[in-house]
Amino acid sequence: MKAFITGITGMVGSHLAEFLLEETDWEIHGLIRWRSPLDNIENLISNINKKERVFLHYGDLRDSQSIDLVVDNIKPDYTFHLAAQSYPKTSFDAPLDTYATNISGTSTLLEALKKYSRNSIIHVCASSEVFGRVPKEKLPINEECSFHPASPYAISKIGTDLVGRFYAEAYDMKVMTTRMFTHTGPRRGDVFAESTFAKQIAMAEKGLIEPIIKVGNLDSMRTIADVRDAVRAYFMLVTINPISGEYYNIGGTHSCKIEQILNDLIGLSTIKDKIIIEQDPERLRPIDADLQIPDTSKFKEHTGWEPKYEYEQTISDLLDYWRKMVEKNGEAYLTR
Repeated sequence: MKAFITGITGMVGSHLAEFLLEETDWEIHGLIRWRSPLDNIENLISNINKKERVFLHYGDLRDSQSIDLVVDNIKPDYTFHLAAQSYPKTSFDAPLDTYATNISGTSTLLEALKKYSRNSIIHVCASSEVFGRVPKEKLPINEECSFHPASPYAISKIGTDLVGRFYAEAYDMKVMTTRMFTHTGPRRGDVFAESTFAKQIAMAEKGLIEPIIKVGNLDSMRTIADVRDAVRAYFMLVTINPISGEYYNIGGTHSCKIEQILNDLIGLSTIKDKIIIEQDPERLRPIDADLQIPDTSKFKEHTGWEPKYEYEQTISDLLDYWRKMVEKNGEAYLTR
């Protein structure tokens, strides 16, 4: 069996590749761009160099010829489409790039699969951001909740979601889409709130910056899942009675305000009594998806999936990850 992971060098893609390497006997093929950093897949480099089960392929979702070539070469049995412009804050500055990568790029990939690997079981990763600003009376958010996007990124993920479902219905391809709620842990990008908090704390502990943690909107409600639970969910999605055209909410069970996550991370710090919190206007979005509480019963009933990682372990592992990265790279990091 061959699995194809777009975005293999991202947080989720790298954890998924490690999960598949450990839990299956599949070949693992990953899509990378020529400039993709390989830090997140350093645990896979030995396999890649020896050509043992893990293989990298160069391509770009905005270049249909490259995607056609890669898909025709692999002919994957399973496809995990994780690659995206995935930063909501960035999407306000680069909306057209976000739309091109996430909407057109998804269409490019599915078109290639339609031509060269039509029987592939395909996971298209959308996002809980599609729901955007949800009124309290619609909580918890189920799959039929209306879309109310709060960023160009969210709009692009609505397109991603609908393109995936269209290919399932129009071309009888086994495509399923997921709306994963906040998931974090080791390798989380530092443009996301809880990860930049952890990074700043780690840098302050090391004495590289003053113990001033810069923050954006702390009032938004989030439901936290661990990335390692997320990739196990994605594996179960494609292996347990996959149903063409279905769409699922997936997420954790710990809901809290971003302010609470910040306070919990500070509570784990060796300098917690010295830390000062300072709001940075540049970290505020024009509008925000502020009530992200999911109803995940549909996916759980279909697959039996349940999260295994406790919230406390997730944020502790996130902080420890940044401590290791700061120890390794020191002042090479910018503070975001």
